Amino acid sequence: MIEECLIIEFTVTGDDCPLAAASRSVSGTIDATPPQARRDGNALLRFSAPTDEQLSSTLDSDNRIRYLHAATAGDDRTNYRCLSKQPCVVHQLTDVGFMVESIQYRNGNEQYVGAVVGHDVLRGVLDRATETGGVTLERLYPLGEADEGTIATRWDITPAQEEAIRTALRLGYFSVPRDVTARMVADAIGISKTAFLERLRRGLGGLLPQVFVDAKH
Repeated sequence: MIEECLIIEFTVTGDDCPLAAASRSVSGTIDATPPQARRDGNALLRFSAPTDEQLSSTLDSDNRIRYLHAATAGDDRTNYRCLSKQPCVVHQLTDVGFMVESIQYRNGNEQYVGAVVGHDVLRGVLDRATETGGVTLERLYPLGEADEGTIATRWDITPAQEEAIRTALRLGYFSVPRDVTARMVADAIGISKTAFLERLRRGLGGLLPQVFVDAKH
């Protein structure tokens, strides 16, 4: 019998990997793709973050980082690529069956989204994550449910745009009258007001035509 595939979201605290450590010294969220283990023992990391010289400086001064390349992207963000001499905890998680989809770093914490097959694998993944630090299970649901996956995945918007929409909604930016200003939402995310409004505009511009299909020109 084929076991059930489960979507899992959890947060790890206490890990001292380079990106987790760097996220303690900057504002905003670092969005990362799953790291790639190389034959030479280094891990190739690809990630993006709100443009912040402090992040580049922190990573550049970390002796666990062998190479660092930063390229300015649109929307006040910078894309990074680097080689880390320290193995990533996510490799330990994949060894016990975790299929990682996305990783975010903020204030020294790591948030993982991915899939496992069966509850035995789920326990193994959480047990292995606990060896690194504290673990908080955020969400767990079967693959195929109506709310499967993130908004960004289901509606084809970027994680940064999803964060802007979610934060604005949570803080009451869309309330009538508004509970917060654009500046207050931007500060909560850790970006400029201009960047927040641009993400919000682009995110809603991509989301709404998919919801109201008949309104497309």
